[in-house]
Amino acid sequence: MIKVDNIKKSFGEEEILKGITTTFYKGKTNLIIGQSGSGKTVLLKCLIGLFKPDDGNIFFEDKAIQNMDDEEQRTLREEIGMLFQGGALFDSMTIEENVMFPLRMFTKQKKSEMLGRVNEVLKRVKLENVNKKFPAEISGGMQKRVSIARAIVNNPKYLFCDEPNSGLDPKTATVIDNLIQEITHENNITTVVVTHDMNSVMEIGEKIVFLKNGLLVWQGDNDQIFKTDNQDVTDFVYSSNLFKKIRDIQISEQ
Repeated sequence: MIKVDNIKKSFGEEEILKGITTTFYKGKTNLIIGQSGSGKTVLLKCLIGLFKPDDGNIFFEDKAIQNMDDEEQRTLREEIGMLFQGGALFDSMTIEENVMFPLRMFTKQKKSEMLGRVNEVLKRVKLENVNKKFPAEISGGMQKRVSIARAIVNNPKYLFCDEPNSGLDPKTATVIDNLIQEITHENNITTVVVTHDMNSVMEIGEKIVFLKNGLLVWQGDNDQIFKTDNQDVTDFVYSSNLFKKIRDIQISEQ
C-alpha cells in the first residue's frame, strides 16, 4: 500500500501538484487519470523518486520515503518494478538480456538462477522461445509484454506503469491491461497505472484517481465513475463518441 499525504510540487513559479492526498491499495490496479497537464506524470515521478515533493509525505506501507536512509532507499528501489511508456527496451540486447538486466543490477544470483527466473516470467507473459531475438524482431505488443516481464522479474511489491497501452491497437491494449491486472492479483502487488485510455478505466480501474489542474477532484472505481455527477469527470469520460453512446444507452434503460 502507498499513502500520499498532501503532496505539492512546483517548477519555478508553476505549481503542478497542489496538495494530493490518496491511497493506492495492495493487490489492486490503481489508476491515475486526467487530461494532459493535470499532473499525472509528475505525481508518478514523485512516487518512484525521480522528483522530490516540495511538501507532503509519501508512505510505502507505513514508512515515509523522506525519512529513509540510503540502505532503506536502495531496498525500496529493489522492490519497485517499472513499465515505461515506450517499453524502454535496450535495442542492442536480446530479449533474454533485457529481462535479466534488473537481476544483474540488484541480485547476486548465479547465471543459471537468473536464466531460470527469466524463462519463468517470459512464460507468464506468454512469450516462450524468444530469448535470443532482439526487440526489433518482435511486434509492439510483444515488446510491451517483454517490458512487463522485465518489470516483474525481481518479484516487486510495487509496480508502476506509465501509459502502458501507448501505441497499441485496442485488442492488444486489452491484452496488456488484463495481464497487468492478473499479475497484480496473483502477486498481491500495489500497482499504479497512469493512463488516459478510458478502455483501461473500464477494464481494470479498481481504484481511480482523477486529477485536474494539479488537484484530486474525484476518486472511486470503474463502476462508480459512470454514475458520478462530478462534471469534470463526466466531461472527461464522455469526451469520446463511444462513451457518449454508452451513456445514451444507460439513460434509455432507466
